[in-house]
Amino acid sequence: MKIKLNCDMGESFGIWKMGFDEKIMPYVDMANLACGFHASDPLTMTKAVILAMKHQVEIGAHPGYQDLVGFGRRSMLCSLEEIKAIVIYQIGALAGICKSHNTHISYVKPHGALYNDMMKDENIFKAILSGISSYNKELKLMILSSSKNEEYSNIAMNYGISLYYEVFADRNYNDDGSLVSRSNENAVIHDEFEVMDRISLLKDNGYLYSINKQRLFLRPHTICVHGDNEQALEFVKNIRKLLN
Repeated sequence: MKIKLNCDMGESFGIWKMGFDEKIMPYVDMANLACGFHASDPLTMTKAVILAMKHQVEIGAHPGYQDLVGFGRRSMLCSLEEIKAIVIYQIGALAGICKSHNTHISYVKPHGALYNDMMKDENIFKAILSGISSYNKELKLMILSSSKNEEYSNIAMNYGISLYYEVFADRNYNDDGSLVSRSNENAVIHDEFEVMDRISLLKDNGYLYSINKQRLFLRPHTICVHGDNEQALEFVKNIRKLLN
């Protein structure tokens, strides 16, 4: 199985800039583009779509909670109906821009707190699946690779949706396979050599280590590097070489 490289992108807003999209896009296979709720705006989304097309990068919708101030990294007490609605709304916004440029979205990856909540709460997972399914069953949903991949896949099949499983190159994991909370100082890995060692171990042996040195056996379709990480460009370049 070829492991693809994905990155969260298009996360600027107005005159506020986030990430290094122009430099990173040539090295990734999949671009998770913000849809206006946690970041981005119509012009930023348009520029990101055009950039992805230029480099023949697969486009994914990156919907989050409606929280520009918190960058979508704070959980919100939304009803399941609201979650379904905001996912459809954001997919539709990005899909409209894609259509105007004769391209399309091929998958959905929830952002930040919505992503974490999806992995913790089966009902939220189902609400997101329901939203995607009602919009376009051809879209895949990207989730955190774990020991429960088969369980999640069985649930998704009930909605006619296929899944992408991902691993994070620059995030530490808890022993249960969940991500270390960003409220902890060691949540994000900034050391280039540590990141490369982790990905080499995953590629060659099928596992990486948790924060407490427990082996986590994972089978990802894709590896994520966060575009807002200061070392993102170097990480992406080196991981690209490794995966090739």
